[in-house]
Parts: sequence; structure tokens; C-alpha cells
Amino acid sequence: VYGWLPATPGCEGVPCVGLIAHMDTSPDAPGANVRARVCRYEGGDLPLSDTVVMRAAEFESLSRQVGEELIVTDGTTLLGADDKAGIAEIFTALEYLIAHPELPHGRIAVGITPDEEVGDGAEHFDVEGFGAAVAYTVDGGELGEIEYENFNAANAGVFVRGVNIHPGSAKNKMKNALLIALEYAGLLPPAETPAHTEGYEGFYHLHDMKGNETEAELHYLIRDHDRAKFEARKQFLAQAAAFLNQKYGAGTVEVVVKDSYYNMKEQIEPHMYLILRARAAMEAAGITPVEVPIRGGTDGARLSYMGLPCPNLCTGGVNFHGVHEYIPAAALNQMAQVLVNLVTAQ
Repeated sequence: VYGWLPATPGCEGVPCVGLIAHMDTSPDAPGANVRARVCRYEGGDLPLSDTVVMRAAEFESLSRQVGEELIVTDGTTLLGADDKAGIAEIFTALEYLIAHPELPHGRIAVGITPDEEVGDGAEHFDVEGFGAAVAYTVDGGELGEIEYENFNAANAGVFVRGVNIHPGSAKNKMKNALLIALEYAGLLPPAETPAHTEGYEGFYHLHDMKGNETEAELHYLIRDHDRAKFEARKQFLAQAAAFLNQKYGAGTVEVVVKDSYYNMKEQIEPHMYLILRARAAMEAAGITPVEVPIRGGTDGARLSYMGLPCPNLCTGGVNFHGVHEYIPAAALNQMAQVLVNLVTAQ
């Protein structure tokens, strides 16, 4: 969905800036029948229900929220601040600008995308029709974060073909596809998974597996900020398959890799004024900006390679993609003010 707020008189020549958020939420936790509530956090563990508790010892971000009003769920669903919060903040900022025509700004383009969580949010985005010279996605984490580095990303499917024979007569004949799949998984570095990495460290993430003795599948997310290391990870998957094919016979294991998106950094660096403007907009709203690498992806990465430089701004949300997700109520208003500052800066 695209929309535009016209420039105020005298600002028609100011380059058009885009604001983008996505309407879908993560499939990693239930997203229907969200029962959100606002609670004032006074410290310690935060009960979400009779059985689900957000423990301060496990969720260190809570220590920064004492005294704040937090929007949380009842512990059965995600909140969906990723990225309902981004949509809310963009439209609150537009509402404010419409109510205050004395604030000068150029033309503002707004894009709301679907399917970001499955990596296809920018697949059919009409960059030319959108008409913006540059844009920002409002799709990040804790308040203050500015992101213009993200993972290079690929999806990998590992397909194992076995030979099934009745167990009573299987000696030296059966090739159990499930066991070969487990053997393949065991060849990958155990310390290079999401649970053991942070910052700029890449990983292999096994997120789905299924099968029987005859056929088995493993599905991986491949991630790395460094492009050379990213390519090496994909090559390692192929080498692991080649090793098992040599052991069990040609065609036993097939790896299919599809790139999803690349690190936006190389597309943003020629336009670093975007980051300077974002810093200034946050500081003017009383927020301390911090630049962090995204350990994930965003529409902005894809769009930056489609000709629309598009760094990512925070929404203020925390613990995305799970039942412990929350967002400070004040962050919604603060980020709306940041966006107003951003588009009215000349």
C-alpha cells in the first residue's frame, strides 16, 4: 500500500523521503487474538499470566524499564510490535504533520509492505512509482537503535534420499535417510548457531526438519555480515553434502541454496547523510542514538539493492517473535516525534 503527503508550500523542490513499515507479524509464535495490556513495571519478574513469567534474570532489558508503562501480552501470543509499532509510529507522525501545517517538509512517501517476515516484503515493491529518493524502514528494536548493517542471508534445503528395507533384512542394505540427515547436521560447527553467536558473528540455523527412512529434509537459515564468510558458509554446506555422497553414494544428499538478501552497508555508505539525519532527529527527541548491526533482515536491505537507499530505525520494541515481546508505551510517541524531526529537517 502506497500513499503520499504533499510537500508544504515552498518545499516542493525538497527530495521526497520515504517511510516504510510492514504489516505482517512473525509466524514463530501465535499472532491471532492478541490480548494486549498496559502495565507499569516496578522491577523484578513480570507475570504475563498465571503460568508465563518474564524473569528479570533472563530478560536483562527489563532493568532499563523500571518505572515505565509497558505494553505486553497475556503470554499466549506475540504482541506484534514487529511491525505494528512501525505502522503506528509512521501514521502518528503523519497525523501530527497534517495538524501542524506550519512545519515545513518535502513530499513524504509511505509504503506498507506484506511478507517481510518470510523475506518477500520487497519482492514487488514499485521503487520508481514510490517516487522517493531515499527512505527509512521503521522496523527495529530498542529505542535509539539505528541500523545500516545487516546479515547477508540465504535459505538452504538439504534433501536426503535413503533406501528403506524391512528392518529384519536391512543389514548392509538400508540407508536410513533420517540418520544420514542427522549425520549431515552433525558436520556443521556446533558453536556456530544462533544460541552461541552475537554481534557480527554468523551462523547456521536449523529451523525445520522432517522425514522417514526413505526421504528426509533439513532446512537452514545461513547468515553472516561478512560477504566472503557468507559465501564460505554456503560452500561448506556443499562440501558436507559431497562428503556424505562419497560415503553413501552419489545423489544421496542434495543441497539447494537460495540467497534472500545482502548486507545493506555497501549501499548506504555512499549516503551516510541518512545516518547523520537519523542521529540528529533522535537527539532532538531526547533519545541517545546507537548504531548496531541487525542480526536479521529487513525490507530496507532488499530495497537498498533495488535503488532505494533505506537504513532501518527502531520502533522501541523488545523480545520480538515470541510471547515475551513488549514495547514501552512512551517509545511509540518518542519514535513518532523522531519521524517528524526526520522529515522536517532541511
